[in-house]
Amino acid sequence: MKNLKYKMVLVALVIFGSGCSDNFLEEETFSQLSPKGMFQTKKGAQSVLYGAYSRASNLFKDANFRLTEEWVCDQEWNTGGWVNRVYQQLQNFTWDSSTEWVSDWWDPAYGIIRNANSIIDREEELPNDVRELYVAEARFLRVLAYRYLYSMYGPVPLRISNNGPLEMPRSTDEEMQNFIENELLEIVSILPEPGEEEILGRANKGAALSLLCKFYLNTKQWSKCADTAQDIIDLNYYQLFPDYNGLFKVENNGNREMIFVFSSKVSGNWEGCVYINGWFPANFWKEPISGFEYTSNMNNWGAQYRLFDDFYNSFEDNDARQKSIITEYINFNGDTVQLLGNNNSRSFKFWPDSKAIGMDHGNDVPHIRYADILLAKAESLNELNGPNEESIALINQVRNRAELGDITINGFSSKEELRNQILKERGWEFYGEKIRREDLIRHSKLIEYAFNRGAVNAKEYHQLFPIPQSEMNANALMVQNPGY
Repeated sequence: MKNLKYKMVLVALVIFGSGCSDNFLEEETFSQLSPKGMFQTKKGAQSVLYGAYSRASNLFKDANFRLTEEWVCDQEWNTGGWVNRVYQQLQNFTWDSSTEWVSDWWDPAYGIIRNANSIIDREEELPNDVRELYVAEARFLRVLAYRYLYSMYGPVPLRISNNGPLEMPRSTDEEMQNFIENELLEIVSILPEPGEEEILGRANKGAALSLLCKFYLNTKQWSKCADTAQDIIDLNYYQLFPDYNGLFKVENNGNREMIFVFSSKVSGNWEGCVYINGWFPANFWKEPISGFEYTSNMNNWGAQYRLFDDFYNSFEDNDARQKSIITEYINFNGDTVQLLGNNNSRSFKFWPDSKAIGMDHGNDVPHIRYADILLAKAESLNELNGPNEESIALINQVRNRAELGDITINGFSSKEELRNQILKERGWEFYGEKIRREDLIRHSKLIEYAFNRGAVNAKEYHQLFPIPQSEMNANALMVQNPGY
C-alpha cells in the first residue's frame, strides 16, 4: 500500500510552502527554516497552512480512502491488483489491529492535526492581517481530521497542541463530540462567505456549517442537524447542479453544488483524482453510448472496481444517476463485452479527463455537496416528526434533478418507511463518494447487509476499526476498541 505515514518533526521543521495557480493549492518545499521567522511572514505562515491542506487532500482524495468507506458496504467490490488483499479483508470483516492499512489512515490524520497545531500554537507570531483567518482555517482542518478519526475509530486522543505529552489517553465520547461541535461553531463567523475564499478548496463558512451538519447527522442530533442544514440553505449560495452526469466532470469543477472539495492537479504524481483508473474494465477501449475512447495518456490499474448487480438493478426506471454506470464496453479487439449480469458494471461518475497524465485526472473530489445537506435535513425532520411535507419536498428536489417523479407523503405510513426510502435515495445519489459506511451504520444496516452478502465474521464491533497496533505499542495510555 502506498506509504502515507508521517513522523513528528521535533528539531527542524520541514513543511510545505505556498503559491497558487489555476485555483490549486500547490506545494513549494521549504527546509531548514527558523520556525519563528517563518510564522512572522504571510508566506511562511501560509506554507504551514497549505501543508495541512495538502495532507488533507492527500488523505481524503486518495483512492485508498474509499476502501474503508465503500468496500465494507453493499455497492462495490473488487478483484485484481495489490489492493485486492485489502478488499478481501474488508468484505470478509477479517481485519485486526495489526493490519497494515489500519495505521495508513491513522497516521496521516494526525499529520494534518500536527500541521494545524503548528499554526494554532504560534497564533501570536502570525501577521495581523491574516492571523484570525489562518487560525480559523487551521482549526477547520484539525476538526476535519478529528471528525474522520472519530467516525473510523471512536474517541481518540485530543492533541490540541504540539507541545503536549507524547503519550495521551483517549478522550471520552462526550469530550470528543463537544470538541468537534464547539470548534466548528466558534470558527463559522470568522471564515469567509462561500465564494469569497481566496482559492477554491480553502475553508469557508459553508464548509464549516456542512461539516457540522454531517456531524450532527451521524451522531443523530436531529434538531441540530435540521437547523444547521437550514442555515446552509439560507446562505442562498448553494444549488443543485442541473445535470447529475455532468456534476463531476472536469469542465464543471467549481460548480455551486460542491460545498467543500479537494482540488486536483494533473501531474502524474498522485495530485489528481485517481478514482477512474480502477473503474476501467480490462482492455478497455471505448464506451459505446457516449463514444468516449481510452487514450494512451491514461492509466488502467490492475485493480478492478466493480458494482454489484443488485445495486445497479435497485435504481428506479429512468433514474439519470444510473447513466453514470457503464454496463458494457468495447475492448481493444473491437469486441463488445457485457458487464451487467456478472456483478461487473463500472462507475464512470468521475468521468475520465481527456488531459489526464497517467493516474491523475483533473476532477475535483467533493467532501460534502449540497444534495447531502438537503437529504440530511429530510432525514432529520423525519426522525423528529415522522413523514412530513418538508422532508418529501427536500427529497423531491434531489429526485427531480435525477429526472424522477415526485414521491408523496401518502406513500409512507410510518417513520420507518420513509427512513428506508431516504437510505435508498442516498445510495443512488452518493455511490462511490465515501459516505456509504456512515449511512449504513446510522441506519443500523452495516452488519445486517454484510451478513446478507455472506460475511459471517461481521460483528457489531466492526462498526469501528481497531486502534493501530503501532499506536498501541507506542502509547501506554491507549486503550483498544472492544472486540479487538
